[in-house]
Amino acid sequence: MLAFITGASSGIGRDMARYLYKLGYDIIITARNEEALQILKQELEKTRTGKIYVLPADLSEEQEVIQLYETIKREFKKIDIVINNAGFGLFGRFVQTDLETEIKMIHTNIIAVHTLTKLFLQDMLNYNEGKILNVSSVAGFMPGPLMATYYSTKNYVFRLSEAIHKELKKMNSKVQISVLCPGPVNTNFNQVANVKFNLREASSEKVAKYAIEKMLQGKFKIIPGIDIKIARLGSKILPDNLLAEICYHMQEKKERK
Repeated sequence: MLAFITGASSGIGRDMARYLYKLGYDIIITARNEEALQILKQELEKTRTGKIYVLPADLSEEQEVIQLYETIKREFKKIDIVINNAGFGLFGRFVQTDLETEIKMIHTNIIAVHTLTKLFLQDMLNYNEGKILNVSSVAGFMPGPLMATYYSTKNYVFRLSEAIHKELKKMNSKVQISVLCPGPVNTNFNQVANVKFNLREASSEKVAKYAIEKMLQGKFKIIPGIDIKIARLGSKILPDNLLAEICYHMQEKKERK
């Protein structure tokens, strides 16, 4: 069994790779940071005899995404699990945040996820089995003033996965898609996005383990933590203007002083 994980150099992606390898999967890991991927490979090779393939790539570059898929398609006959985890955020007022960084975010958080989901899904449908896990966020359920682009990208991932899930059901396909929607997680996301969470941050290891277990059980919407489930409920029942106001005040507290 072979699993492919993006954004595997740190955080949830790295912990998902660790857990899948522990379960007996061979893994393909990708991220921009090849050194971190090699360190992970060396760490895991000490735990058991399995195959670990390191394929560094910058998923903000469309051509690299295509080349990554083509390499995997050429070198491996079948991928059993695809995890689209790579992504990053950016804090600040929309009129002030850096456009180039936002475009890279859109390419990483949306276009790479869209492309890899489509290409691997088409392959999986040919043999009528396989699992895709897309990593969204609780941010995908609500507006995100002060992190407008990031929240919007995660909404795209959630809605895309939701639509594909329904299509697969209508096709009676055995191929499965799941979407992970965590809240704040203790990773290096904060440093990249330049934010400081005031809410309790979940353990990356626990979120990764929970997500993998739920995916393997066939669950579509994976929301770790009762507080995040409550936030999801609130996003569904509150008026849009009130929800945006609450989100603004929550976001404002994240700013690093």
